[in-house]
Amino acid sequence: MTGALPLGEYPLHLGLGAMAVPQPAFTGMDWYAAYAERHGGDGAEGRLVSMYRFTESWTSWEMHPAGAEVVICTAGRIVLIQELADGPCETGLGPGDYAINPPGVWHTADVEQDATAIFITSGLGTDHRPRRMPPAERSGGTGL
Repeated sequence: MTGALPLGEYPLHLGLGAMAVPQPAFTGMDWYAAYAERHGGDGAEGRLVSMYRFTESWTSWEMHPAGAEVVICTAGRIVLIQELADGPCETGLGPGDYAINPPGVWHTADVEQDATAIFITSGLGTDHRPRRMPPAERSGGTGL
């Protein structure tokens, strides 16, 4: 057993064979490329468990083609926005609530003040795109 590690700083990899592997400290977007090199062999069955604190709405969309992502709000309030085939779907999450981003669904989030969430992600092939936010909607509304 390892000692206690703060999830917000040291993500966790859940891998093949029911392995749980602590990760190096998160250092920014380049960290994900190194993570993929370390655990890409687990394919779509590998899961990254991470926790982030947000003080503003996301500035991009993301999509995970290889598997579902679980989003668990632990503090504050998050409005998860999913781009579904029949139009956008907004789901409000408060502490203890969770939602699932299905494989291949583009998603983003609005945060009114301060929120923290845990993400359990099949990150293989994850893609990002900028979020266009009309000026009138940048301070709280949905900016698809």
